[in-house]
Amino acid sequence: MRWATMLMLVAGVIGFMPQPHAQEDDAFEQIRAEMLGRRRRVILNNDGGDAVVAAKAPTAEAMLAARTVGLEDTHVDTIFYCTNRGTFSRHSHNSQVSESFLGTEGRFANNVLPALIEQGTDLLKVMVEWCHGHDKEIFWSERMNDQHDSSNPENFSAWKQAHPECLVGSADNRPPYGSWSQVDYAQPAVREQMLAIIEEVCRNYDVDGIEMDFFRHPSFFRSTAWGEHASEEETAIMTAFVRRVREMTEAVGRERGRPILVAIRVVDSLEMALALGLDLETWLDEGLVDIMTGSCYFRMNPWRYLAELGHRYGVKVYAGLSDSRVQADTAPFSRRSQESYRARTASAWQAGVDGIYIFNMFNPRSRFLREIGEPDVLAGLSKTYFATVCGANGRTYGSPDYWLAGGTQWRNVPVLTPETPLSLAPGERRSIPLFIGNDLAAPRADGLSPVATCHVLTGSGDRLSVLLNGRELTERRYEKPWLSFLLSEDDLRPGENTIEFVAAGAPADGDAEPASVEWTAEALPGTPWRHLTFRPGVAFAELQDGALLVADRGEAAGDFIYFTHAWGAEADAPAEVEAVVRVLDGWNNITVSNGAATERVGLYPDRIETYHSNLIYPMDTTADFHTYRVRVQGDDIQVYVDGELRVDGRGAFVQPANGRNDAAFGAANSPSRGEALWRSVRLTSSGLSGAQVFDLLVSIVVPGNRMNFRLQ
Repeated sequence: MRWATMLMLVAGVIGFMPQPHAQEDDAFEQIRAEMLGRRRRVILNNDGGDAVVAAKAPTAEAMLAARTVGLEDTHVDTIFYCTNRGTFSRHSHNSQVSESFLGTEGRFANNVLPALIEQGTDLLKVMVEWCHGHDKEIFWSERMNDQHDSSNPENFSAWKQAHPECLVGSADNRPPYGSWSQVDYAQPAVREQMLAIIEEVCRNYDVDGIEMDFFRHPSFFRSTAWGEHASEEETAIMTAFVRRVREMTEAVGRERGRPILVAIRVVDSLEMALALGLDLETWLDEGLVDIMTGSCYFRMNPWRYLAELGHRYGVKVYAGLSDSRVQADTAPFSRRSQESYRARTASAWQAGVDGIYIFNMFNPRSRFLREIGEPDVLAGLSKTYFATVCGANGRTYGSPDYWLAGGTQWRNVPVLTPETPLSLAPGERRSIPLFIGNDLAAPRADGLSPVATCHVLTGSGDRLSVLLNGRELTERRYEKPWLSFLLSEDDLRPGENTIEFVAAGAPADGDAEPASVEWTAEALPGTPWRHLTFRPGVAFAELQDGALLVADRGEAAGDFIYFTHAWGAEADAPAEVEAVVRVLDGWNNITVSNGAATERVGLYPDRIETYHSNLIYPMDTTADFHTYRVRVQGDDIQVYVDGELRVDGRGAFVQPANGRNDAAFGAANSPSRGEALWRSVRLTSSGLSGAQVFDLLVSIVVPGNRMNFRLQ
């Protein structure tokens, strides 16, 4: 049922809503159709950090210069401007309903909002005037359950302090899914406050529409935060709330003589959305939504799923491209490169979306903003197609399982990154879909000769075969860690392609025999070892006299340093880490995870101590180098020192790994310090006996087109 019809039915039931004359209604709907049909190639979401973080001076001009000026001649036709400030009921626009964000501590030291308010400057009005003055559409964007305040106490709103009963948990009682600081939409006070916030914006600002952002962050009920799926009653509550928003925007829109469009950003899975309490299909069927964007930290389905869903109900669909959050990109390729953004958008356009939505990308002068909104422009440009750009396994933001119990069960796209590799047993075959835009025909029609290459990041190049759409790739070059295949003209097809990996060797009758990889302190651990960015003098690693100093000398958030290697260990098979180490100071760790369980073996100056199971062996670890061997199998963990069993943790290896399957060595954590000298580390597990694939991508290089990387 479309909205105009439903509105008349609702008005007849409640009895007080004025009925517009048919002629007025036709004119109003004509305006809506024109608004919906306008060119909207790229939507850019600005999270409002321009005023509270990025502005160089306390002026409207400085705020606009930070993230907006420069968009005039790009493909960005619409700006979604978010004034939510990291929590529920705190904003950066002028409000009598919500509180203003006036903090200037820490990362908000440059917050110019207090000065703007004192000057009488309303930044949302500034944005509206700039957009309309430059023929840009503007929506106000509201995050429906922002949880940044859970780790940033300065963000915690007065409303939440006054309504602790409306939160899903507390700092001392944290739920297993999402964050303790999120609000519970089952509470009427939450819904009334949110509706008041949205209505105030609709009445006070000349926005073209509003966005309800249900993906930042996707948890809405106490029940789901504590491991359940939303009930029918909770789902009905949220649907009724969305109806009220739509009724309000229609009423206010008629008062001003121009509709207020309603957009949503949601998880791109009907099943997962319903389990979260969002009945997307009912919202679409009842015409409660005009524009739908899918994806953020992760994606659940190929883009065609979302496009077909929205178009079935006459709703405009936008592919949401968020920052990657994959920390272990390996040169010369990057998920944050313009070639990657081109490829992501080309795949989305090929799948049938109506446009592109950019999130967490704030440089208005980025070249790709002048390329990605027109498929014909994209067709002749170089691109890098990754099998996975966003997403993870286990309990991280990038996994559906972080937000909802069993959320991963509905994910239908692959997760293959250096942080989440594939481990193949001898003889095992695994397939991965790779989605390609319509790339090769257009450049050839213009007389160009694009070069397509399949790149596989692996330490097992001599034990791995690769097939593309059923044909084995034979023109190969292996220069560790990249295995590359030059593709022929007809190998790739627009849309879905299938890459198949085959590990050498005969399939094992039982568990595979363990195999090893070893690093020695002749150089820093290289790919496929991975680490986060060093902080010079604070969290860093450097070679010293035949050993590697790994040091954490800071105590701030993010101060730690680890080297991690995926190893595909099996829970019932033995796996070992053997390290030659001399402790210098503080807390150092050998961490083991096998997909089922995890443990940190702490090396302190005066003892060995396991973090989760609290097993302790006193010893001086500083006087000399010692060989520490950590062995896990089933529920057991043992630690040997120079060949002698010193920690016998039978039945103690039980802390859930939440999908993590790797080994790591390094120093401390954010509030602690540690440093040690490491001479060597050897990993042994059955998962290393076949082949491992850490990344997969296809590069398409168009001669004469500048690239951000150089092929070897």
